[in-house]
Amino acid sequence: MEIFGYYFTNEVVDIGISLAIVLLTVILARPVLSFILDKIVKRFTGFTQSLLDDHIIEAVRPPLYWLVFILTFRFALDRLDFLVIDFDDLFFIIYTIIGFVVAWRLVNMLTIWFGEEVALKTGSALDNQLSPFLRRILSILVGIIAVIVVLGHFNVEVSGLVTTLGIGSLAIALAAQAALSDTISGFVIMFDRPFRIGDRIEIQDLDTWGDVVDIGLRSTRIRTRDNRMVIIPNSVIGKSLVVNYAYPDSQYRIQIEVGVAYGTDLEFARKTLVDAVTGVEGVLQERKVEALFLQFGDTSLIFRVRWWLESYEDTRRMFDRVNTAIYNALNEAGIEMPNPQLDLHHKVDVGDIPQFRKVFRGEK
Repeated sequence: MEIFGYYFTNEVVDIGISLAIVLLTVILARPVLSFILDKIVKRFTGFTQSLLDDHIIEAVRPPLYWLVFILTFRFALDRLDFLVIDFDDLFFIIYTIIGFVVAWRLVNMLTIWFGEEVALKTGSALDNQLSPFLRRILSILVGIIAVIVVLGHFNVEVSGLVTTLGIGSLAIALAAQAALSDTISGFVIMFDRPFRIGDRIEIQDLDTWGDVVDIGLRSTRIRTRDNRMVIIPNSVIGKSLVVNYAYPDSQYRIQIEVGVAYGTDLEFARKTLVDAVTGVEGVLQERKVEALFLQFGDTSLIFRVRWWLESYEDTRRMFDRVNTAIYNALNEAGIEMPNPQLDLHHKVDVGDIPQFRKVFRGEK
């Protein structure tokens, strides 16, 4: 073949054309793909309120460019019929790597989208804590799948590998049974949300209560009222009865029992108790204060006094204020609060009286 006075063989011409195709792809692929994605595809994604489609576009942009380049490069090689080298296996590995990169970037972008839209709207730190863990798990799964696909392409028996992974996972699960139990319980707490960070809870089986500071995958940290940090495994919390004082809201009702002397006018005592509690600072005025006559005690008539306060954080201080107000009000009203009394009767035989007299007189 003669070009510009020079003679070339067909092989050299084909190589030149293939190189020109590859060179044009390097020059034009990026701007053309950017035009398609930014000017055409994003025009349709702009109608959606979610940023998920935008994150997907950004995730596939670099791998898509490399995929176009590899496809063009393979086309250029396939034109060279005189080459006897088989590149199928090499290109299969490259395609698998590109697929892995796409899946890995999609996992990362989905995590970012989850943090920007879902976790931000819920206002929960649990979602932010769960996202990195799920991202690592999904990335590992994508990597394992990619390795299995490559090995399967080369006719490597992967069933043994899968079985080995299963046995290894079982062995790890048995060795880390306690940690696995804590982690599973952590997932249950994160999804079920019996309490949130900042809530005041009481774990009755442990006789522990305080404010939730952090909820991890293995343990939950609670700051008690005396500023001590209690770290409790999630599996223990999962088996215990948890009382959440901050749910559904912070308003809280507390109660005490007060005994008045027998013979006291019940309605007068009831009014005195209700008026005393109603006048205490911090008691919710829109909520009803109650003094319920519950039972006949051994030495007194038992009233249960109940009232509401705005926040559970004031519980201890409110007990002090209300107890003081009730004590002063009952004293001013002349209502007696009897102390527990025990009358002891000892039966003595007549014949033992002389002996008791000697004992009381100190005689022998």
